[in-house]
Parts: sequence; structure tokens; C-alpha cells
Amino acid sequence: QVQLVESGGGSVQAGGSLKLSCTASGVTSSTHCVGWFRQAPGKEREGLVLIDSVNVPAYADSVKGRFTFSRDNAKNILYLQMNSLQPEDTAMYYCVARPDPYCGTWSSSQYKYWGQGTQVTVSS
Repeated sequence: QVQLVESGGGSVQAGGSLKLSCTASGVTSSTHCVGWFRQAPGKEREGLVLIDSVNVPAYADSVKGRFTFSRDNAKNILYLQMNSLQPEDTAMYYCVARPDPYCGTWSSSQYKYWGQGTQVTVSS
């Protein structure tokens, strides 16, 4: 059974950094596409980074160069290092997974498993 649990959110000032963690039980790099999405109030869910079995992250343009994905396979933990945070990065951040070794889509509806989310708030 897949279970995703995020942590690490909080409040920071613009220009600051946060590192999110996601404990991903029931997920392996060879069987699941994983990634991070976010949703700001009044906005649609936005894909930030996706990683498939090839293990090469694909980043959305909005976070490329600022956010970095990593994983600890031994501990089944996914990370999202977020640098140079801006007020527009304020959102609920979600760890996601789908039972397919290839991602192939940024559509949030195609990701079966979601964590409960962790809130990130960036003040100016």
C-alpha cells in the first residue's frame, strides 16, 4: 500500500530556503513515477518536478534552477530543496506518485497517490 507523508514546510522570508521531505512507503524507483506538486489558493495544482525510473528529474520552468529533487532510496524518502523562495511560491506542497515507471504527463489527475500536503508561506 502506497503512503506518502510530507514534512518540512513552514514560513520564510523572500530569498530564503526550505527543504521538504516525503516518506514514501510502497513506492520504488523502478515501479513508480514520483514528484512534487503545489497548489496556491484559488489556483490549479501545478507540477514542479517529476522523476521516473530513469531517475532524471524533469523540472517545471517556474522552479528550474531554484528547486532540486533528491531521494534516499534506502530510507524511501523524497526531498525537495527550495532556494530563492518568493512570495509567489506560497502554496500547499504535495508529494505524488503513480504506479508507472514512466511519468509522461504533468496532469495532476494522472497521479493516483497524494500526501496530505505541507504548507509553505513566503513573506516579502
